[in-house]
Amino acid sequence: MQSGSGSSRRAVFLDFDGTYADHGVVPAAHVGAVRAARAAGHLVFLCTGRPRSMLLASVLEEFDGFVAAAGGYVEVAGRVLADQRFPAELGRRLVTLLDEHDVAYLLEAPEAVYGPVGVDERLVTLLAGHLRSSDSPEREGPRDILDALRMAEDLTTTSFGKVTYVESPVAGAELIGELGGAVGVLPSSIPDMGDSAGELYLPSVHKAVGIGVVIDHLGIGRDQVVAAGDGLNDLEMLHFAAVAVGIEGSDPRVLAVADHVAAPPHRQGLAAAFAALGLTGAP
Repeated sequence: MQSGSGSSRRAVFLDFDGTYADHGVVPAAHVGAVRAARAAGHLVFLCTGRPRSMLLASVLEEFDGFVAAAGGYVEVAGRVLADQRFPAELGRRLVTLLDEHDVAYLLEAPEAVYGPVGVDERLVTLLAGHLRSSDSPEREGPRDILDALRMAEDLTTTSFGKVTYVESPVAGAELIGELGGAVGVLPSSIPDMGDSAGELYLPSVHKAVGIGVVIDHLGIGRDQVVAAGDGLNDLEMLHFAAVAVGIEGSDPRVLAVADHVAAPPHRQGLAAAFAALGLTGAP
């Protein structure tokens, strides 16, 4: 974390799942808090591990821009500032490994998510009850994923920025072991998925990198950054921010770097956090 005293205007970066949204559904109080902060002159950005293709327009329209793909994709005012993908040969080797182990996986890109034929049926079975649709809270299941999904028999030439897997017979670290450290692994951000699920990413890409792209583009100082998150893929972001907000119940490593702790989204914690940090008043 970095402290400092610059402009009283803040650039606020919010993780989506488990911070801004509860199982994919955004509480009305969180929408209201973001609107109030923006009306007060602050800038608010979504900063999520989800790819651009899994973010609804109705969610994005509430923000000044967004960092997606855990830092790999950045868009501000409709302008794409970053779009980092796996190098082609590394991507081919990784997809080959996933296929060899019969992993249920998704290759995440801004335009779509890609998976092997039949992965849709596996996802419905595996994720029903873990996620609700963002556009229909009463509808159980991974609709946000399925609506963006494109399936093909051969994905070895597909361009992607990150991988989510939800059913692997071997642990993630073992799965990517033969790639020699070229790929990182994190536990799944989908609630209650256990050790058979996770995310595979380029170690040089993380949320703080994406935030840096935003603030450099807008001429904002690091001392003006506020960030909120609950997952291990939020650690770099929280370290980077001048003010870091963790979510109650998060991994201890997340809470250890937090300046403030907010209640989880089902208790509308960001609304109270915004008020306590003075974000809903004039900067």
